[in-house]
Amino acid sequence: MYKLSPLNPFNNQQTSVMRLLDNACIPFDPANSDFANFKKEVLAGAELQDADGNVMTDAAEYVRTLP
Repeated sequence: MYKLSPLNPFNNQQTSVMRLLDNACIPFDPANSDFANFKKEVLAGAELQDADGNVMTDAAEYVRTLP
C-alpha cells in the first residue's frame, strides 16, 4: 500500500509517494527502481491513497500519467 506525499509547496506538484510498509519516501524519478516497482504494483491492483489518506479509486489511471 502506498500514500501520495503532500504537494510540494514550492511548485504545487506531486513529487513523491510513501510506501506504508516501511515509510520509505519514493521520488517520482523514472531512474529509481522503487518508483518503477510502485508503478508496477499499483497497476496490478495495489492500494494507493491520496495525501489525505483516502483510497484512490482511479489509482491506475493516475499512475499512467506519471513519468
